Amino acid sequence: MEKRQFIQRIAVASLLPWLTPVSAASRPALLLAQKAPAQLDPSRYLVSEKLDGVRAFWDGGKMFTRHGQPINLPAWFAAHLPLQALDGELWMARGQFEAASAAVRRVKPEPSEWQQLHYMLFELPGASGSFEQRAASLQAIANAAAFAQLQALPQTRVGSSAELNQRLKEVLQIGGEGLVLHLADAPYQTGRKPALLKLKPEDDDEAVVLAHLPGEGRFAGMLGALRVRNAQGQVFQLGTGFSDAQRRTPPTVGATVTYRYRGLTDKGLPRFASFLRVQDF
Repeated sequence: MEKRQFIQRIAVASLLPWLTPVSAASRPALLLAQKAPAQLDPSRYLVSEKLDGVRAFWDGGKMFTRHGQPINLPAWFAAHLPLQALDGELWMARGQFEAASAAVRRVKPEPSEWQQLHYMLFELPGASGSFEQRAASLQAIANAAAFAQLQALPQTRVGSSAELNQRLKEVLQIGGEGLVLHLADAPYQTGRKPALLKLKPEDDDEAVVLAHLPGEGRFAGMLGALRVRNAQGQVFQLGTGFSDAQRRTPPTVGATVTYRYRGLTDKGLPRFASFLRVQDF
């Protein structure tokens, strides 16, 4: 067997639970963000940084991705988590999504990787009261745990659109993705709701991989583009944004990927769509 094939088999074996489809009924019901409208009153929201990590739901005993895939976290990490449901993100650092995702996907967790991961809490599933009250409860939970890798994501108020834009600029300058705005008086809810908004310089969305299109020239023998279908039923191609490694081992058919784009064409298709990552949070 060639060395490359052997390495690919080892890589696939280490991710077998992630390659098994999860039924919709098995997926945790979580709140998902909508794109922020052009006009809004930011004073009604609590604002936090949008992290580039892996969305993780803790049910009080086990952890799952938002798509319901199990996360095999180390026993020492789990021992510090409370016996109640939590929603947050396993985050390593800005710009380190690939490293965080690789760590979370392993069947056998690597201690050195998990020592770099933080579980950043931003919601308290099923709790009563407003989001502002739940955010305070999350801070109290993190304080009580006294575990440096369990943190409540800071939630702050902004008084105006100008202040919100300045906050966005500051986050982007330090390598962040954008901001998340959560309606301060919103009760706990699930699904994609206007109570949770994302504010980013570029649009993004998700699509399912339909097919691999072969590359040409420098990409001969590798992936040229992905044919994908988004939630609106639109079928189009993603041909940019891939590393050479991703072109050699592209996302599988049926996988959900995230893509970036800049507005819509006259036909309503994503303009300048490019691959961002395989979606697993």
